[in-house]
Amino acid sequence: MPGTGDDDTLLRFPILIGDIGGTNARFSIVLDANSEAGEPTIVQTANYNTIDEAIQAAVLDRSSVRPNSAVLAVAGPVDGDEIELTNCPWIVKPRQMFANLGLSDIVVLNDFEAQALAVVALGEEHMEKIGGGTPEPNAGRVVLGPGTGLGVAGLVHALRHWIPVPGEGGHMDIGPRTPRDFEVFPHIDKLEGRISGEQILCGRGLVNVYRAVAKADGKPSPFTTPAEVTGAALAKTDPVAEEALEIFVTCLGRTAGDLALVFMSRGGVFLTGGIAQKIVPALKAGNFRAAFEDKAPHSALMRTMPVYVITHPLAALLGLAAYARNPSLFGVQTEGRRWRDEVSHPKA
Repeated sequence: MPGTGDDDTLLRFPILIGDIGGTNARFSIVLDANSEAGEPTIVQTANYNTIDEAIQAAVLDRSSVRPNSAVLAVAGPVDGDEIELTNCPWIVKPRQMFANLGLSDIVVLNDFEAQALAVVALGEEHMEKIGGGTPEPNAGRVVLGPGTGLGVAGLVHALRHWIPVPGEGGHMDIGPRTPRDFEVFPHIDKLEGRISGEQILCGRGLVNVYRAVAKADGKPSPFTTPAEVTGAALAKTDPVAEEALEIFVTCLGRTAGDLALVFMSRGGVFLTGGIAQKIVPALKAGNFRAAFEDKAPHSALMRTMPVYVITHPLAALLGLAAYARNPSLFGVQTEGRRWRDEVSHPKA
């Protein structure tokens, strides 16, 4: 049965931390409450049949340290004893990890909760600002990141705790707005009849937009990967790719602005993940910020809200490490998301 504790006892060190996305999984070990996360191990999820195999081969077989506990962040909703990932065939089964990996206490969070925790753990040296004013120290924040999918989480400060608010905001609808949108959007691949955030604002979404621009104008679309589209757009060697990235950035600005209004993010909006880091020049071009602020009747409010690109490549692991060292700093609800091996943790 998942543990009922919101930190009824602290996690026992050493603690394995893991950030599991659709494409890559990143692991590290926190030795004790005074230690930073150890050297990270990064694996491709496609190279292993299960998460247990990945942890065993990539972490445990290469280290003399035997973790007692684990804090795992996964790309998908955490619900029940078998946790399916949205964009990866792995299924996280905490009970099996007790026997397979020797763990006795496991907390499973949403991956963008970990990104939200990282916003607190990281300093401004790991961020690049995209306009706006000065953040209010304890005001609401929001984190979003286009990657394999589109992750979203809020972060609110209450009762002296930072409380991450996970969700599936990446599946909100996105609609056309400008005359050019109405030419391009009919050609964007739909999911059961609708265009959600993930149909545009992720790696495959960028390719969707690129193909849609090409179809709208009757032009060829030879690129098949996000990296090809991004590279050609930033190098200004392909007008279709340039427009696709411009539409991507505008839609990201609109969505970020919507979420900023939902969470009243006077503490800042934070863009995370590899795609955001690679397209900083495009994000600074002006259309992102214009779309973000174009929220009448609240445009004046939007102009004050700062946006940051998180530039640290392993931000989520730093967030998980901060939580592992001192869970009481954060208002993370673990009921239904913490599993404890009763053999190692017998009831009193």
